[in-house]
Amino acid sequence: MASGWMVLCATLLAGGATLTGIGATRAADDPLGAYRWTSRVLVISATDGADPRLVVQRSTVAAAKAGMAERDLVTIEILGQGDSARRLRDRLGLPRDGFRVLLIGKDGGAKLNRDEPIPTRTLFDTIDAMPMRREESRR
Repeated sequence: MASGWMVLCATLLAGGATLTGIGATRAADDPLGAYRWTSRVLVISATDGADPRLVVQRSTVAAAKAGMAERDLVTIEILGQGDSARRLRDRLGLPRDGFRVLLIGKDGGAKLNRDEPIPTRTLFDTIDAMPMRREESRR
């Protein structure tokens, strides 16, 4: 990652989709394509911004800034029930409602998929066990 801690929020409200830094067409084709081979992505999906699990996951992410930056981990949030949010959830294989956290590796593959917040230790242990991460640590 080029500059320490980076959080990218794809906040989907009132049917509008915004993926900062990704062109609309490319985002529709592969919403995480811009991150492949450069960043791991933690996708946090919630029907409602007040979901207590979302609040816990945001707190976990905020407290782990240094470790996330070290692991090239960015965060994307999908919030609301608009058409764009539903399409993005469908594209990522996430349920259309409720709460979900999905860890995507640099290779684009899903590594964790949970319906409860992922604790920092679980998140980091999973990433640190990945072959690509072990190679990064050796460098």
